[in-house]
Formats: sequence, C-alpha cells, structure tokens
Amino acid sequence: MHQYFLKMDAIVQFFIEWGYLGLFLSALIAGSILPFSSELVLTVLVQMGLNPLYCLIWATIGNTIGGMICYWLGYLGNMQWIERWLKVEKEKLNKAERFVRSYGAWMGLFSALPWIGEAIVVMLGLMRSNIYHTTLAVMVGKAIRYALIILAVEGVTSIL
Repeated sequence: MHQYFLKMDAIVQFFIEWGYLGLFLSALIAGSILPFSSELVLTVLVQMGLNPLYCLIWATIGNTIGGMICYWLGYLGNMQWIERWLKVEKEKLNKAERFVRSYGAWMGLFSALPWIGEAIVVMLGLMRSNIYHTTLAVMVGKAIRYALIILAVEGVTSIL
C-alpha cells in the first residue's frame, strides 16, 4: 500500500510541475474512467499562486473532455457488454437507465459526483442522449464542482 502512495505522489508531482497543462491532463484523466484526483492538483496549483480563473477553465475543459470519453464509450457499447464484462446485474442496469432516461441529457450535471459521475455519462452514451445538451450539462456540472473547490480553498474573491 505504501508503494501505491509513493507512485501516486510522483504522478501528482508531475502534473503540478506542468502547471496549467498538467492540470488539464490530470482533469482529463480524472474525467475518464481512470481513477485519479485532479482536485488535489487544482488545490496545490491555486495555493501556489496560479490564477484561479485559468485553473477553473483548464480543469473544466480537461474534465469535460474526459467525461465525453465516457459518453463515447457508452455510445459505442451496449447493455449486454456492461452486464457481461463489468458484471452489473440486469435489474440494476434497468433501474439506472430508467432514472437517467427520466431526466435525459441534463443528468450530465451530476457527472461531477464522485464514483457515479462517469457511470451516469456512460449511461447517457448508451442511451444516445443529445450530444450537445449532454456536453453542456457535463461542462456546467464539472465547472461548478471545480469552482466550489477553489472557493473552499481560496475564498470568493480569488475567482474574480
């Protein structure tokens, strides 16, 4: 377990050294199905004095692109694959589909939620939700999350 944290620390340090580009890349990775915390990179960069507004923009763009990778994975897949390869029970898939379908593309607002955000966007892709509405909803949700993190770290005046 100790080795895992040392490797993760080295990866985070790499992204921090790359500044805005590192933040963009870490957010893109975190927005995809790969587990990573771009919030840590964002927090460190803002505390180091990088412009909070630029950090918000780069993190949002990267995380939105990562989220839309999840959308395309869903778009290219089908429910049977999810059942078979990810071992998700059919009843759970049906329940998730009904929930997401009831709100449509605007469920993308919840793509910023930990653990389930990517699943929501994959489901939107599976359901072939409107790509423009989905992208907008995903972007707004992720921007709100990053803005709240910056506000928690630096305060309201830092984003202006």
